[in-house]
Amino acid sequence: MEIARPFIRLPYAFDADRLAEEVAALPDAAWMTHPAGFPGNSALPLISRNGGSNEDFHGVMQITPHLECSPYLQQAMASFGEVLGRSRLMKLAGGAQVATHVDFNYHWYTRVRVHIPIVTHPSVRFFCADAELHMRPGECWIFNSWRRHRVVNGSAAARVHLVIDIAGSSRFWAGVAAMERFDPVADREAIDAQVRAVPFDPAATPPIRAERYNVSPVMAPGEVDALVKELIGDFSRHPKNEPRLVESYRELLLGFARDWREAWHLYGYRERGWPRYRAAIERVQAQLHPDNRALVTASNEVGVNPIIVQRILRAALVTDQFDDFAAAFGDGSG
Repeated sequence: MEIARPFIRLPYAFDADRLAEEVAALPDAAWMTHPAGFPGNSALPLISRNGGSNEDFHGVMQITPHLECSPYLQQAMASFGEVLGRSRLMKLAGGAQVATHVDFNYHWYTRVRVHIPIVTHPSVRFFCADAELHMRPGECWIFNSWRRHRVVNGSAAARVHLVIDIAGSSRFWAGVAAMERFDPVADREAIDAQVRAVPFDPAATPPIRAERYNVSPVMAPGEVDALVKELIGDFSRHPKNEPRLVESYRELLLGFARDWREAWHLYGYRERGWPRYRAAIERVQAQLHPDNRALVTASNEVGVNPIIVQRILRAALVTDQFDDFAAAFGDGSG
């Protein structure tokens, strides 16, 4: 998600020692290697699809057994008072790094990642756009995942963060706006004065609200329109993109949005319309340029093809969510 600064520190302080005790009590076997196999990167799920050991972005999110037995982790996560998405402990081994990348899929279009450092070292450095900093234990941070970012663990010990994916209510974003005025490094003392401590309460069992409906079986045409038009505007502004290809992609994406709306007016979510939606998706995929970087965005120089596929096409039809929607809103089959 795009935010106003590369880094924004939020006004919360957590007991990192208490969090570290709960992390140390979790079984070593619960840590999962990075799905892409990045060396030294592992995660332990706290809120996941159906509460299982998975990395899924969508589906009914539930707390895992690991979170159920970790009372202060629960309290820390519940302290935001928000609906939480996929959340994990993330470990970066000593000397390892998170390679430079941009988060551009559908999940990250509407979510920001909250970081609470638990076990860390001053030589653990987070880079985003042109900024660099160290997140101290117990602090709370968000960052601009639409900019290129990376993490380097320059120490010999593993770094562990509590990481919460969140879309955020108006209350959450009003709090973010209040902290945007501070430079996270130069204004550290001023930020410290805003911070509210969230201590461990042995008697507290706060409820955690987790996402249930984070992707639609069939994306609504208004959302397709919005995603398509924003992306067209972005790559159209890049001065080095080839004009004929810009126009070709513009017509391709607008045509997709129009065909999607036509199909929606006939079928809505109904299963008998799924072949028509799939055909529209396949037509776009077949016409994408073979070079993923034939067009790039003006905002951050990311290839347009992967954004089209991961933000729009893969999210437009997610039929494994249909049963949950049908159960909640009435049977839409037929």
